Amino acid sequence: MKKVGIVMGSDSDLSVVEKAAEILKDFSVPYEMHVYSAHRTPEEARAFALSAAEKGFGVIIAAAGMAAHLAGALAANTVLPVIGIPVKSGSLLGMDALLSTVMMPSGIPVATVAIDGAKNAAYLALEILAVGDEDLQKRLMESRKQAAEKVLEKDKKLNK
Repeated sequence: MKKVGIVMGSDSDLSVVEKAAEILKDFSVPYEMHVYSAHRTPEEARAFALSAAEKGFGVIIAAAGMAAHLAGALAANTVLPVIGIPVKSGSLLGMDALLSTVMMPSGIPVATVAIDGAKNAAYLALEILAVGDEDLQKRLMESRKQAAEKVLEKDKKLNK
């Protein structure tokens, strides 16, 4: 099974990306976490992206706040899918990061989830990996079924 790379621009983003790591653990999908900054460690970020495919990664999740160039910088150096998590920070509360992450030039796409949306980043990474893994597809479908059952159970309780 391919690994998921989780890269954060700062260790202050750890509380956000840990939510993605929890979901990947629940699905027994291997992952690695790193701190690389598009601005402070651009060489290391680039090296990670350039070597990710040969190191067994299938998807990269990148979390950054404010200028949030990390996801784009990684995407520019790999053809692996990159999922950006804009992180809430600063006076603009993550809107700056959202716009920086989602507004990519043609040919260098970054799939972008909600501000602090690490859980959906993990689920999207799982769906990407599941394209070539029937067992993972089945586990994702079962997870959705269980989530639906929980909602219906809450509906029953509400209407008693």
